[in-house]
Amino acid sequence: MGLRLTLAAVLGSLANAALAVPPPGPNVLWITAEDLSPDLGCYGAPGARTPNLDRLASQGARFVRAFSVAGVCAPSRSAIITGMHPTSIGTHPMRSKGVPPAHVKCFTEHLRAAGYHCTNNSKTDYNFDCPLTAWDENGPRAHWRGRAPGQHFFAIFNLTVTHEAKIRAPDAETARLTRDLRPEDRHDPAKAELPPYYPDTPVVRRDWARYQDLVTAMDLEVARILQALEDDGLAEHTVVFFFSDHGRGLPRAKRWVYDSGIHVPLIVRWPGVIEPGAVRGELVSLLDLAPTMLSIAGIEAPRHLQGRAFLGPAAGPPRDLIFAARDRMDETCDVIRCARDQRFKYIRNLQPGKPYAQYIHYMDQMPTLREMRRLNAEGKLAGTQRLFFLPEKPAEELYDVEADPHEVRNLAADPAHRERLERLRSALERWTRETGDLGLVPEEELQERLRPGGKWSVTAAPVLEPAGGRFEGPVRVRVSCPTEGASIAYTLEEGEGARWKLAAGDVEVRATCRLRAKACRLGWKDSPEVSASFTIGGPGRR
Repeated sequence: MGLRLTLAAVLGSLANAALAVPPPGPNVLWITAEDLSPDLGCYGAPGARTPNLDRLASQGARFVRAFSVAGVCAPSRSAIITGMHPTSIGTHPMRSKGVPPAHVKCFTEHLRAAGYHCTNNSKTDYNFDCPLTAWDENGPRAHWRGRAPGQHFFAIFNLTVTHEAKIRAPDAETARLTRDLRPEDRHDPAKAELPPYYPDTPVVRRDWARYQDLVTAMDLEVARILQALEDDGLAEHTVVFFFSDHGRGLPRAKRWVYDSGIHVPLIVRWPGVIEPGAVRGELVSLLDLAPTMLSIAGIEAPRHLQGRAFLGPAAGPPRDLIFAARDRMDETCDVIRCARDQRFKYIRNLQPGKPYAQYIHYMDQMPTLREMRRLNAEGKLAGTQRLFFLPEKPAEELYDVEADPHEVRNLAADPAHRERLERLRSALERWTRETGDLGLVPEEELQERLRPGGKWSVTAAPVLEPAGGRFEGPVRVRVSCPTEGASIAYTLEEGEGARWKLAAGDVEVRATCRLRAKACRLGWKDSPEVSASFTIGGPGRR
């Protein structure tokens, strides 16, 4: 998005921020969950009690092969907001404060430039600091109701109740989170259907049942948001997405590229466009959400985006493959890549000498994992339960995820699957080359490239032309920044609580005001603030 686009063509006067022209597309609402696999009733999950999401699926499409690009939040959210693989833009290690290339933007900037009111309530966690230019509102009070009359919106509500940390929370906290559940909605640990790689013990069953209770509590939160949309008379004019950032927050799921870590629910309701009750079987990556949003809004997507639209006028042919990666997780380093088609998953362990069950302090607080470690130390794990504790990983893994959904029977050495193994291996190697996989660069070396000497680059201050003064009528202010790839935010309000708008080019000032501006670039520090005062209407008038 160039700085020479004219803001006045999108927004009206700065004095009242009214829209000059409404954007071409519909409203869009994203409801996102955390650490959630397709463990919903509409996906056939045993024991699931999710009537509201099941109803939403019956009103729209349920995508059965949707995947995140990583099994953990920050890299996954980086891909969602940029439409780029984290391994391509340096945001792949967990909590790494990456420095994306200059051309990479949050896709919401394109929506804002087209006139959408964009709100995020309220997690970002993009592996870079969220820029002022990403959102009109970002925080726990952000809501579509803050938009101007007649303005279209893109709103996100992020639900945290299913997060890994909630499963292991103290009993009092769990009771608070699930207080609205009816007795018949609570899950009996004795009836839990556990994956075969977990030992069947009361501790493990308790964690699984807690996770299911939290999923039901999340379902109630979804109902409240959808009811607010209905109450505002917006349901028939809004595309609703529901999805999770990655798979369930339990051992051998979150942080891994097995389907338990990257297979996510994706439900889309689009009245009048998507047939109710549709089931979509094509491969979808969460990388595809950014171009799909732009497609729905009628906005041409930047050519550098690595995702592909799966809805709207710009929707392309379905994917043949999805790709995912694992890199450093907190204090523990590993490098794993995967390619998956409709039926088979290929995993390449680039550091096979390391075990699966490396210690990660945050992860090891989960009672299930502690139970697994105890039983392994006592020699009480058998069969598939022991796989996670092998002293080394194989260099390659291949799974028939249709016949073996838990991915416990490695077919990589099976001659009957050699051709498929070689095809997926070649596809992964090609993807690594074509996307410039930075995960193959040691992280210390990469950080030195991106931030030499550990010093943060600072975005140059924006330039305002004219730089204030008295004017008889409206004045056009040209805003620019010498920093390549910088975006500029401006406001007419004073104080720390000011609402910052995106300056997509020249700004038209019609009322007496002080124009404040900042420039920002992803992975850099924001510029110093600059300002200019304008008196409109001649001497003596304010």
